[in-house]
Amino acid sequence: MKLPTDAAPRAAARPDVRPVTRPDVLVMAVAGAVTVANIYFPQPLLDAIARGLGVSPHTAGLVSSAAQLGYALGLLLIVPLADTARLRRLTGVLLGLTSGGLLVAAAAPNVLTLTVATLAVSTTTVLPQVLTPVAASLSAPGDRGRVVGLIGLGLTLGSALSRTVAGAAADAGGSWRTAYLLAAAATAALLFFVPRSLPVRGRPATDRLPYPRLLASLPRLFVEHPEVRASALTGAAVFAAFSVFWATLAFHLAAPPLGLGPGAAGLFGLLSLPGALLSAYAGRLTDRYGARTVNGWSLLCVAVAFGLVGLGGLSLAALVVGANLLVLGTSACQVANQARIFGLGSRIAARVNTVFMLCTFAGGALGSLTAVWLYGAYGWAVTITAAAGFTALAALSVAVTRGAAPSCAPRDTREAGTHDPRTLAGRDDA
Repeated sequence: MKLPTDAAPRAAARPDVRPVTRPDVLVMAVAGAVTVANIYFPQPLLDAIARGLGVSPHTAGLVSSAAQLGYALGLLLIVPLADTARLRRLTGVLLGLTSGGLLVAAAAPNVLTLTVATLAVSTTTVLPQVLTPVAASLSAPGDRGRVVGLIGLGLTLGSALSRTVAGAAADAGGSWRTAYLLAAAATAALLFFVPRSLPVRGRPATDRLPYPRLLASLPRLFVEHPEVRASALTGAAVFAAFSVFWATLAFHLAAPPLGLGPGAAGLFGLLSLPGALLSAYAGRLTDRYGARTVNGWSLLCVAVAFGLVGLGGLSLAALVVGANLLVLGTSACQVANQARIFGLGSRIAARVNTVFMLCTFAGGALGSLTAVWLYGAYGWAVTITAAAGFTALAALSVAVTRGAAPSCAPRDTREAGTHDPRTLAGRDDA
């Protein structure tokens, strides 16, 4: 059964459906920036957490790994609902649960409580991956890369600035707990404007797949679509490399001879803004040249980044330039991969995004865990060598991927475990 290839033109023709607009995309980008920060802001605080809770750096590193694993769990269990659930209701529930979890983390008396709270928070803070496929599906085919790129820029800025804000909050408040309280307040603030500003996007109850069938369709999507496999494997490897750097940067800066605190580690988020801003062009480049070409350019940036930080690890200038190249390459690679998989059709957009992001953040969790262990046992040089190895795996995945058409326009596809096809539109889901 052939599915409709694009929801936006059909949605635009119906009086009860409003296609995504630029203000919609900006709201989604802001929401994504704030919520994705909850995954990354603990990273520059790890040294302070270790000292504050009286544990080793290796044990404190479990907090970062829990964030990655929890996000993967949320991708698996929550994001597929975006193909069928009432979007505004789902958004409100996720924001409320995330805010509450951050308050629990702020009051954690020990590292076990903090790790469990971080796992819970990261499971529910998957709003960016709920909104991105919706925006892509309701946009015109020729704008898909640009829309994904704009939301991706919000995610990149959120992850980068979160480290700066968290480090500054910890220094100003005298405790790492201050950063968690700030994150809880920012997430709660989204409840007042994000759900009501989302575009109309719902389905009649008779058009909803049962939850077990949504989950059961995920493996088949990975098996049947080479675009999903290529994007997922490349994304996992490059994000593993990215996580190696950021999971251990605070420890590297705190160690002699640098001897810098969490504020300095957080400042790297601000200093890597040029790379984040440049990544905004990845969507346009993907629309024009195709995902495979943009992946190649992105991995070249990542490889050069690790060459700089590996050879000049005691130079702050080398670390800053390397961080910019790493942010640019990783962000551009993700935008290209997502634009490619969203071209498969709106009916499975959330689920193919689930498969892609699940693999990506599983790679991130592996990278964080590997990095903390290697750094504690062997130091910075060996840790960065492992990051270079992950980058080589990503390059191998791109090399064996067949070239894709430059356009990200959708094509007909068969949906795994689907039902009677209708447009990605309908009644208001408020």
